[in-house]
Amino acid sequence: MALVLIVDDSPTDVHVMQQALELSGFQTASAADGSEAIRKARELHPDLILMDIVMPGLNGFQATRELANDPETRSIPVIMVTSKAQESDRVWGLRQGAVDYLVKPVATDQLVRVAQAALAP
Repeated sequence: MALVLIVDDSPTDVHVMQQALELSGFQTASAADGSEAIRKARELHPDLILMDIVMPGLNGFQATRELANDPETRSIPVIMVTSKAQESDRVWGLRQGAVDYLVKPVATDQLVRVAQAALAP
């Protein structure tokens, strides 16, 4: 069973994503900011990370860049899941190391489909 780390400072968004993923057979863990995400990624070695951008402290762009540059975590795919809908934000997120970029609100079936695709061999 794949483990997905959900990184978001909104408890509501975390809950919605956890429910959708767990109903589809994923295990989940969560982090409320970029620093906690990096710590948990190193500790838990999740199969996938869903990363918000706008968070206190280390934002999602910074955390994704740090994860992508760390030999211990660089193989973990990161999908940005954010309210930042500008094309420049999407391009910047992908340049930081994200494999995909979803704009909130994300339909739960789309979230599950994208997560499954990111984990496909």
